[in-house]
Amino acid sequence: MTEPAAGAVAPIEYEQLARSNAGFIDEMQAAAARVIRGGWYVLGEEVRAFEQEFAAWVGARHCVGVANGLDALQLSFEALDLPRGSGVLVASNSYIATILAILRAGLVPVLVEPDPETFNTDPKRLQAALAPGVRALCVTHMFGKACRMDAIGDFAREHGLRVVEDCAQSHGAKLGGRTTGTFGDAGCFSFYPTKNLGALGDAGAIVTDDAALAERLRHTRNYGSLQKYVNVYPGTNSRLDEIQAAMLRVKLRSLDSITAHKRMLAARYFDALGPVSATGALVLPRQRADEFDVFHIFGIRHRRRDALREHLLARGIRTEIHYPIPPYRQQAMAGVLSGDWPISDELHATELSLPISIGHTPAEVDRVAAAVAAFGAG
Repeated sequence: MTEPAAGAVAPIEYEQLARSNAGFIDEMQAAAARVIRGGWYVLGEEVRAFEQEFAAWVGARHCVGVANGLDALQLSFEALDLPRGSGVLVASNSYIATILAILRAGLVPVLVEPDPETFNTDPKRLQAALAPGVRALCVTHMFGKACRMDAIGDFAREHGLRVVEDCAQSHGAKLGGRTTGTFGDAGCFSFYPTKNLGALGDAGAIVTDDAALAERLRHTRNYGSLQKYVNVYPGTNSRLDEIQAAMLRVKLRSLDSITAHKRMLAARYFDALGPVSATGALVLPRQRADEFDVFHIFGIRHRRRDALREHLLARGIRTEIHYPIPPYRQQAMAGVLSGDWPISDELHATELSLPISIGHTPAEVDRVAAAVAAFGAG
């Protein structure tokens, strides 16, 4: 990105990864050099150490590093050993990766409308979606807010459903003091570079308290093998890379401060945009005392979303939409997903993600908020 001319107002990018990672460069370079000099590049000490450290940070007994978040989900579904063709309840507005993981595991996604206040699975709609053959439930903790796992957990236990948590956006989010990833059978994380805990490429992990499940996952991520040339399961190649594990170990030590920074920026948005929200011009993320949000995404809603986005872009502020096309309207899902999902359609048509990263300053967020407020008042 070129520097602005003298006197010009600098643009605000939605995300600048080089800027976000700038404070970690020295430690990352040292960690990379340590791996290179060590000469062990696949499933070595860095992966083992990260798995132990991340499990402890989340509050789980086991962590299994894998190549990416999609594989974390797919391998978890496969490890549950559900009958092929079993149904999995899943939010209709989830990112398509969640749907793909279910399909690739030989299972059938059964869509459930989200709660419009949170974008998360609506516990009140699970019963109506329950159908013969449904054996599991997948929750996606959207935007850094924990799903209501109290009500969802009660429902799953009542109906004997296995639970997989998609925690790709919720590193450290909590409900009642308990961290996402620890409520279900398996918690699946993506460490894509834009995540609150982001690698320098693709990376993922699965956490669980189930020792047998963890043991199977350690096999299946590595061709079904723990002992060289001895294959116990029909596995795949989905191993967390040693270099990426080393990078993640560096950033994990600062994840609490990253979260604190994002929560501070979110508080500024709430303070500045609260009056506009009170008029009904826009909808802010819901806040509750027992929900600890980590704000991977600060997603607002506005009926004139596209006009608001253009208004901000004209003022040098770039935003994102999560997500412009729901999975059931994707060409790839033709003949696979069907039905009418008006709540999800409404969310996809009105959501706008404002800049909120470790690389953004309070002054930048104040500028974004002022521009949003000016549009909302106009």
